Amino acid sequence: MRPFPKLHDLYIGRVVLATVLLTWMVLLGLDFIIGGLVPQISDLGKGDYNFFTALTTVSYTLPRRAYTLFPTAAVIGSLMGLGQLAATSELTALRALGLSRRRLSIAVALSLALLTALMVVNGETLAPWAQRRADAVKAAAKSKDLIVAEYSGLWAREGDIFLNAQTGQEMSDGDDRWLELRDVRLYEFSKEGRLQSLAHAAVAEHRPGGWLLRDVNRTRFEAKSVVRSKVAEEKWESQLDDTALAASVARPRYLSATALGDSINYRKRNGLDASEFERHYWARWFYPLNVLALCLAAIPFAFGTLRSGGLGKRLFVGIVFALGFWMLQEQFVQLAGVFKFDFRLAYLLPPALMLAISAYLFRRRSG
Repeated sequence: MRPFPKLHDLYIGRVVLATVLLTWMVLLGLDFIIGGLVPQISDLGKGDYNFFTALTTVSYTLPRRAYTLFPTAAVIGSLMGLGQLAATSELTALRALGLSRRRLSIAVALSLALLTALMVVNGETLAPWAQRRADAVKAAAKSKDLIVAEYSGLWAREGDIFLNAQTGQEMSDGDDRWLELRDVRLYEFSKEGRLQSLAHAAVAEHRPGGWLLRDVNRTRFEAKSVVRSKVAEEKWESQLDDTALAASVARPRYLSATALGDSINYRKRNGLDASEFERHYWARWFYPLNVLALCLAAIPFAFGTLRSGGLGKRLFVGIVFALGFWMLQEQFVQLAGVFKFDFRLAYLLPPALMLAISAYLFRRRSG
């Protein structure tokens, strides 16, 4: 096989990239309005949450939405681009020049690899940061007593007590679920604004029975002295809304692979169920393979059935492929969660099956 890139490779790549980007923009626009803005309507008017704040919040979620929608846009855009070349007999002309289907497929795969690499970087950097900003903007607007700061974690107020937590997660162990905040500081002020006490707790848990602080170091400032105390755990009588706090902490599917890995290690060290985090962790690693396998499996259709088809047929085939692959993988992931087998196997089998189908279709149409 001749080395890349050749003129025909660049031409195919340009056509495919253009249709993928166009498809991506259409899907992103629809998701921005239907999946982003419309669900915000029910929250408008709560606190200071208005339409402009909702628009800002949803805008921050665009990098995360782009990451999620890219595989669908890639397969639909690839089929539309190759279908366009097939309909104008340009694919036939390229094959007459001696280009094999494998060479054409590799040109498409390399074009998509560029966008896939950008999405992987986006999924680890911009998307998690922007999602945190979206959560912070929404939480601060809906509740005047709750702020999510980028570098100092979560701030909440109840009366004269201010809470600061660096991180937090919704935890689960079987049917038992609770909110856990870590590296927590409680600042208690008098009515005159004087700092009365400062407490640091390694963990603050909220369960049905209320708040429980663990590993607490407290410093109390008296009129002429400072008293320090340390307790392993103590109850915290607070009516702080755990639902609002839970909504402001990062959800597993919005975390980066690094943060997910840290959470998995933490849960395993403490004997907690880490399956939800492992599921999203391995999804990040298999993301590039899924995109390329899905698109390669759909490419053989561009050489045959799409040649005489119009835009609607290409769009239909692309949506069927994307939905079929998503449903197949979702079933495998669900089975992995239920039967406790390795999530890596659940993420590997669907793309392997797609690549096997692709190889079969290539041989059949070559025959």
